[in-house]
Amino acid sequence: MGILYNKKLLSTRNTKTEKVFNGLFGNVTFEQVPYSSPLDYIRKYWAEFEKIPNTSNSLIGSMWECIINSLLYREGLLPFYRQAKVAFVPNVNFDIILYTHSFPVNISLKTSLRERYKQADLEAIALKYVHRRAKSFLLTLESEEAKCCKEKVKSGEIIGLDRIIDCNTCEVNDLFNELHKIKDELTESNQVDVVTGILIK
Repeated sequence: MGILYNKKLLSTRNTKTEKVFNGLFGNVTFEQVPYSSPLDYIRKYWAEFEKIPNTSNSLIGSMWECIINSLLYREGLLPFYRQAKVAFVPNVNFDIILYTHSFPVNISLKTSLRERYKQADLEAIALKYVHRRAKSFLLTLESEEAKCCKEKVKSGEIIGLDRIIDCNTCEVNDLFNELHKIKDELTESNQVDVVTGILIK
């Protein structure tokens, strides 16, 4: 399905991201950073990251992934898959998938939305064609864009995403509370055979 949480948790295509992320609090690792809530964790990390001058868009996006991946780990929402592929959902790399035998949870990460929400919505639709009960959430740091997209969800213009989460607000705490309700159901996915039956060859 993808890379499990305990294999290269923070690894990205951009090795600079790992160095930056791991150095934000000096010698303190992400497992040691104190926080009171998911919102508090995100605020602490993003505030430190914003002190770095001249950051590229790719670094910003990769850093956002590292923050949420490490937060899931800290919250004990394990296992989960990053850079995930799902059987029978072609040509889609999901940012994060939490898997239960009842339904998968798709978490899409966008620091800003603009037109990117459309891609996330299409991916969510594709997942629901295969897994009807799948849940899909889009996490962003752009409050105004999040507000606009929430209106699109209400109007039916966005149909695949269940919720747009503004991670500058307590909405992210609510999401993690919701995820904790399925914590005991999280598991690794089974191998899927594309075709089964009596093989004649």
